[in-house]
Amino acid sequence: MDKNSIQSENMWKGASPKIFSNAKKLRENATEAEEKLWLAVRNSQIEGYKFRRQHPFSIYIADFYCNALKLVIEIDGGYHLDEEQRLLDEKRTSDIEFQGLKVIRFTNEEVLMQLPEVIGKIKEFIKTRK
Repeated sequence: MDKNSIQSENMWKGASPKIFSNAKKLRENATEAEEKLWLAVRNSQIEGYKFRRQHPFSIYIADFYCNALKLVIEIDGGYHLDEEQRLLDEKRTSDIEFQGLKVIRFTNEEVLMQLPEVIGKIKEFIKTRK
């Protein structure tokens, strides 16, 4: 197995071309909260760790992903409060964490109104990984 195949398996967990295409569309149509967090994490601004946005893996697309930390960050809009969506989110988190990754969730409001606290929680997670 060549290096690209190994990296693809590890970082994208077998995501299909359709998932990659959907991720590109999501990057082009980011929410206000996603844009705000992206400006705070891009270019390795947090403790030198590289984050990717709308990162495809398996059958999912993570809002943000750091391969070095095995960390997925999800930003949830208001519809995530719906009971059916909450159950889907729990299943998604379980599926993602089963792959050896950690999921941290924030609401749109947290990112938009309390960005320093959000960044602080991400840094706290990083401390536990060092």
